[in-house]
Amino acid sequence: MSTQSPRSPQAGKSATPAAPAVSAASAASASTSGQPRGKGSWSRGRWMMLLIALVCAAPVIGSYFAYYVVKPSGGTTSYGTLVEPQRPIPDGLVVTGDDGKPLKLASLRGKWLLVSVDSSACDKACVTKLYFMRQVRATQGPERERVVEVWLRTDAGNVTDVIEKAYPDTRKLIADPAALAAWLPVDAGTSMTDHIFVVDPNGNLMMRFPKDPNPSKIKGDITRLLKWSSIG
Repeated sequence: MSTQSPRSPQAGKSATPAAPAVSAASAASASTSGQPRGKGSWSRGRWMMLLIALVCAAPVIGSYFAYYVVKPSGGTTSYGTLVEPQRPIPDGLVVTGDDGKPLKLASLRGKWLLVSVDSSACDKACVTKLYFMRQVRATQGPERERVVEVWLRTDAGNVTDVIEKAYPDTRKLIADPAALAAWLPVDAGTSMTDHIFVVDPNGNLMMRFPKDPNPSKIKGDITRLLKWSSIG
């Protein structure tokens, strides 16, 4: 008699291989791989756009920060008096150009303007200011092309040949003195013909130098403005 136990009806059949297990991590990855990027990606894009905007604005912010905020122990960084609030060139301020044609003074925006106001006769004080403006611009080296000298004449009189030849790069424009007086602030006891003014490339009157100024200190202010700002 055989002692072997009877074989199971399934013993002769080969076993069916089991399907490989899918890990939880793989399942999670598979469930999300086909979905679009969500809120996190959009937030990163917005921050990137903000960063680009700040980088583009940094030169302008830096120039005004240096003059309006930074105040070392000796006081304000500027020799000239800051005009606060700034005064934009009036839209209606029309002058007569070098060619005898009218133009808006605001059309000179895009450069740093050194502005002097005097009659066409141009006395000694007038010539001194023209000389200071010319020299300050010349000492800026390659940056001098960012600066324009402007002589706003309060009448239509003739300019002498001596001045024409000595200051060929100075814009000699005729303007209404009443309109200029409404735009240009002055120190107590002075008139607008006593000062040299600075207009930024955005067309804002932003600085005024004192009567009988120190040209070396004017140069220092203009050099710092050009250094801290890339506009103009």
